[in-house]
Amino acid sequence: MARKKKPLPSLERLKPRLAASRAICLGSFLGLVLVILVWGLVFTDDHGAPGWVPKAWVALKLLPLAIVLPGVLLGSARGHAWACYVVNLYFITGVLNTFEPGQYIYGWAEVLLSVSLFLSALLYTRWRFQYERKLAGED
Repeated sequence: MARKKKPLPSLERLKPRLAASRAICLGSFLGLVLVILVWGLVFTDDHGAPGWVPKAWVALKLLPLAIVLPGVLLGSARGHAWACYVVNLYFITGVLNTFEPGQYIYGWAEVLLSVSLFLSALLYTRWRFQYERKLAGED
């Protein structure tokens, strides 16, 4: 038995959803970058290491986000889909940091921002593909 296709939402319904999910995604992305920068450069103890070590660690930690940044900034659905994969790394490190005695605030901030980024990027990807299908004339 063939399954009936569910009709796509109208363009008028998809436009505000796209705008809201993109705004939340960009805000969460920026917030995650700022939390990592501030925590890594201001609050992290370098344990006697040379001054370049914390900066290098922050740069290494921001590298996955820098890779997906162009796709997210351009509004690409595939860029947002890849951001969903990449942000899972930050969710995992955030959960691990919530159990560290001096880093639980940083851990919770990282968890909340990564979940927000994941959900908004996921919804943006879904609605963007629906929007493009609707523009192409599909019902």
